[in-house]
Amino acid sequence: MTNEKPRTAVAQPYKPTPAETAAMNRYRERTARRPPARIKRSKGETGASVRPDHPDLATGLFTLMGALGTVSPEFMHGLLKQVMNAASQGQEVSEADTNFVLSVINGIEPRDEVEAMLGAQMAAVHMASMTFARRLAHVENLPQQEGAERALNKLMRTFTTQMEALKRYRSTGQQVVRVERVTVEAGGQAIVGSVTTSSAGGEGDHGK
Repeated sequence: MTNEKPRTAVAQPYKPTPAETAAMNRYRERTARRPPARIKRSKGETGASVRPDHPDLATGLFTLMGALGTVSPEFMHGLLKQVMNAASQGQEVSEADTNFVLSVINGIEPRDEVEAMLGAQMAAVHMASMTFARRLAHVENLPQQEGAERALNKLMRTFTTQMEALKRYRSTGQQVVRVERVTVEAGGQAIVGSVTTSSAGGEGDHGK
């Protein structure tokens, strides 16, 4: 009889499902196209400081400006300060909540400063909506319930209005150009039609 120890089964590496693989591919494609923009809070001898969460400071600053739809360092610093104030409670900057707001702004892919400011406002309204949704779930009397319901309804309507405002603002950048097209068929009959093109890259409507 031998005193061999039982062999331990070697765990096989996990094999993602096709759906999981597709999700990972979408993540890589999106982050490659639009890198995440984050801030990092640190404490030193002179107090707390905030900087881009990136190994290279300059690259991190450019990434933040891109996420905020601007090439202006002044606009970036101004909006970032406002975002930190709106996302934080008390004197301490909330790194997690600030990065959440930045992810919302980056997610709508602002094309300019106006869209970035609207994105920041949408994120702030959403956070306030979630606050009152939590309060509504923990009310103890009717006045508290009515107050939370009114505030939540107003905030949710405001968010919908903001989405519509963003859509309208973006649609004003589209230009429609109509070009008359003349086609001469056999027998000399001319057919005049219009070709519609859009500067936003949409497909044109072809009519006769």
